[in-house]
Amino acid sequence: MSYSDYGDNDPIYGDDLADEDRESRPRLMLMGLRRSGKSSIQRVVFHKMSPTETLFLESTSKINKDNIHSFIDFQVWDFPGQMDFFDPTFDTTAIFGEVGALVFVIDSQDDYMEALARLHSTVVAAYRVNPNITFEVFIHKVDGLSEDYKIDTQRDIQQTTTDELADAGLENVQLAFYLTSIYDHSIFEAFSKVIQKLIPQLPTLENLLNILCANSGIEKAFLFDVISKIYIATDSSPVDSQSYEICSDMIDVIIDISSIYGRAAIGAKSEGYLEDQQDGHDDWTQQQDDYDGSNGNSQHPRQGTQDSRPPSALVSNSSRAGSLNNHPVRTSDNHEAFSVIKMGNGTVLYLREVNKYLALICLLRAETFEKQGLIDYNVHCFKEAMDQVFELKRAERTRREMEANQMLEQQQRHNGMYGHG
Repeated sequence: MSYSDYGDNDPIYGDDLADEDRESRPRLMLMGLRRSGKSSIQRVVFHKMSPTETLFLESTSKINKDNIHSFIDFQVWDFPGQMDFFDPTFDTTAIFGEVGALVFVIDSQDDYMEALARLHSTVVAAYRVNPNITFEVFIHKVDGLSEDYKIDTQRDIQQTTTDELADAGLENVQLAFYLTSIYDHSIFEAFSKVIQKLIPQLPTLENLLNILCANSGIEKAFLFDVISKIYIATDSSPVDSQSYEICSDMIDVIIDISSIYGRAAIGAKSEGYLEDQQDGHDDWTQQQDDYDGSNGNSQHPRQGTQDSRPPSALVSNSSRAGSLNNHPVRTSDNHEAFSVIKMGNGTVLYLREVNKYLALICLLRAETFEKQGLIDYNVHCFKEAMDQVFELKRAERTRREMEANQMLEQQQRHNGMYGHG
């Protein structure tokens, strides 16, 4: 399942961004030498392709434009490594003018001197056209490298690139460097930080998460895009990879359970559409799952009084319904996805659905979770605050549209008067 499986008019916060002129949507460009792993990254992150399946991808021969519909609506442009966009036939203003972020992918297992030369020329050309562009460098395919070699490679690439830009008089250009691999969570964590820079409301979201954590005793909170497992915001406390990975894995667990026990999955099976519903990330479950982290066994807190019921009865009370065309049926607030996982080390993972695409995942201690009522109330307040943030954006957009229409009407009246004269 990919972002493009969803319609443009789904009722989510992201529509406030998506409903803008489609040509003005943020653009994210993937560049790098041939066989550096650009297309594999795109397929794994945005189209849920298994990393092992990317071995059979053909090399990109033309610019691949991918429309991504999610919390934010943007485009991903995958550039062929062999393409020389400095050729006079290419309009660099059209290429870089609307770009929000440029991701340059370097194969760390290959001789990267040619890649660094291409990176330098790309940054220089793009910065001259669009000084507001953000530059991200993925030092990719590091899964086959030792830890020491990873650090040395990143230091060498970063130092060489910085020195070359300083020699070109572009010492003020900021580049971010990430060690990535499609075989672990590093590529998702890197893309999380890239996507966050495209979200104008990010400071407000971070502040709301800080308030939620401070008033609920939460140690760490992530606001996840469920389908891609990219976190679009987190609180101001440092992010460690282990916390991100365990929250990301929790989403996989909930989605897998939902695909088995969700009402839409049961209906699909009876209609013979089970294969089409396997990727049904929309109808993820409201079941509250208690996992004993010490032995891997799972228990359902509500199962004690429902053991004798058939699976369909359990499903109808615990999952949010979805239809077979992958568009969920919007139900009442009590049918939002909700899950709790208790780990053996005393940590509790708490998941609450925010909207169709977003989920809030919090890490807290078991003794703190004893005040679940307080946490539930604070999460409700957090969701209401998010509604207000994006309601302000809707109001601002409406105001701009009204002003534009008024100016157009005045111009038409002006032209009409002079035309009749």
